[in-house]
Amino acid sequence: MLETTFSSRRNFLVLLGCSVMVSGCSTIGAGISVAGAQDHTDEALPLVNRVRAAHGLPSLSARPPARVAAAEQAVRMAKAEQMTHLIGLGDSFATRMKRRDVPLPAAENIASGQTSVEEAVQAWIESERHLKNMLGSFRGVGVAVAQSAAARPYWAMVLSA
Repeated sequence: MLETTFSSRRNFLVLLGCSVMVSGCSTIGAGISVAGAQDHTDEALPLVNRVRAAHGLPSLSARPPARVAAAEQAVRMAKAEQMTHLIGLGDSFATRMKRRDVPLPAAENIASGQTSVEEAVQAWIESERHLKNMLGSFRGVGVAVAQSAAARPYWAMVLSA
């Protein structure tokens, strides 16, 4: 009896430990996770593809490398509490994309303060430069958000070849 109780308690603690570790992560696509980010690619995709269709462009598809790159950028901005493409000395968009195997050419849209994926995508649609990125000759996309310590949402969209 004592051995069974110990085994059950140990199994419970192992499961509890695993759940705590996982709770700080967000799963992106096929088992990919980036701590502190929430993937919104699946919700953003129909919104972006509707705009592309209205311009006679083919649909984009969710791509794991773009999803991870977007999640990482959202987390970077949230930690820095800055909406910016480049954070820190020597930061490079091309290097970040290559590190994550994002097919080039690639582009990145960022936003801050929007409380839903619909608001973030609408802000990008209303911005000439961001809309141009969404209408570019890309095939893949990833969209993610991360919250700063002050609970401000930071959004990133990565578009890829």
